Amino acid sequence: MVESRKTIAVIGGTGALGGGLARRWAKAGHKVIIGSREARKAQEAADALKADVGGDVSGLDNGAAAAAAEIVALTVPFSNQQPMLEVIRDGVQGKILIDATVPLVPPKVGRVQLPPEDSAAVRAQAFVGEGVKVIAAFQNIGAEHLNSDHAIECDVLVSGDDQDAREIVVGLVADAGMKGWHAGPLANSSAAEALTSVLITINRRYKIAGAGIRITGTPGEAH
Repeated sequence: MVESRKTIAVIGGTGALGGGLARRWAKAGHKVIIGSREARKAQEAADALKADVGGDVSGLDNGAAAAAAEIVALTVPFSNQQPMLEVIRDGVQGKILIDATVPLVPPKVGRVQLPPEDSAAVRAQAFVGEGVKVIAAFQNIGAEHLNSDHAIECDVLVSGDDQDAREIVVGLVADAGMKGWHAGPLANSSAAEALTSVLITINRRYKIAGAGIRITGTPGEAH
């Protein structure tokens, strides 16, 4: 059980990535609200998750889910990011918004194609405004890992302009079974977003099921 229980809305929680995060956070003891375009589908997904892992899980439409939570995780495809931000913008004011968006542009998803704003997370911050603490994370984690019970051999880069908010998200990474690293300001999110296309290329070339990254070295060793 987590020391500090959060109420987390997972926008796109009926998808593979969002569903995986919702599953792991529910197992860790957080209160999870699954968001979907339709409240009925969100509740159906919540009921299935609760039957699987237990915990405090409910479902609402995306706007209501964002409004009801203290932390909101956005886990939708790049093409849906802007429309979804429009739906949840009012509900995320004064809160932490974890943006896991990766700017993949089919069909060439193995090619880095960052948006004009330099990253999807920076674009999100500009849209929702300074009242929201946007933190970029989880771009390099395969959904198949999150939806399993095995240990995940992948680290998570966490970037954002508010250090305290980053620290909270680093803790949520740990609750999901991974190691999170402070990776600097939100501008650095472009590196993690671009890295996803690199990992997709590696997965294809070497037939790896969900390649990830690990940060080497031991904290505190440098003098």
